[in-house]
Amino acid sequence: MKKLIGLAAFLLLLAPSLFAQEHYTEGPVWRVQLIGVKPTQFDAYLTSLQQSTKPLIEEQKHQGVIVDYKIFLKETKHNPEDWDICVAIEYKNHAAMDGLAAKGEAARDKILGGKQAAQQLGEKRAEIREILSSELLQEIFLK
Repeated sequence: MKKLIGLAAFLLLLAPSLFAQEHYTEGPVWRVQLIGVKPTQFDAYLTSLQQSTKPLIEEQKHQGVIVDYKIFLKETKHNPEDWDICVAIEYKNHAAMDGLAAKGEAARDKILGGKQAAQQLGEKRAEIREILSSELLQEIFLK
């Protein structure tokens, strides 16, 4: 009887995930940052992305740390505080994010020249942009 009750409890706990998987399969994981660029700083921010972010992300892609990345420009604004640029980085799955800090530090040191240079870059960027949101998203494919 205890085994039957235990099995029933297990099935009840497992049921929601089984139903969720009925409708979709899991795809890659995306880290998405929505960025607001400060007035008159758009060119400076794009230059910074081109000179440091792109080479860093390309190195991570070359090393197999990430699958891909995309940069989006928002063409419509609903209010002045709305985001301007979206940086999206694709990981194969959640497991690919294990040890991400160490992997990222290796690429950072190679491309930017170390922790201090990266901190200085971050400080300069804080003057020209604000990260409005940073989200982790699971891409799904409907069945």
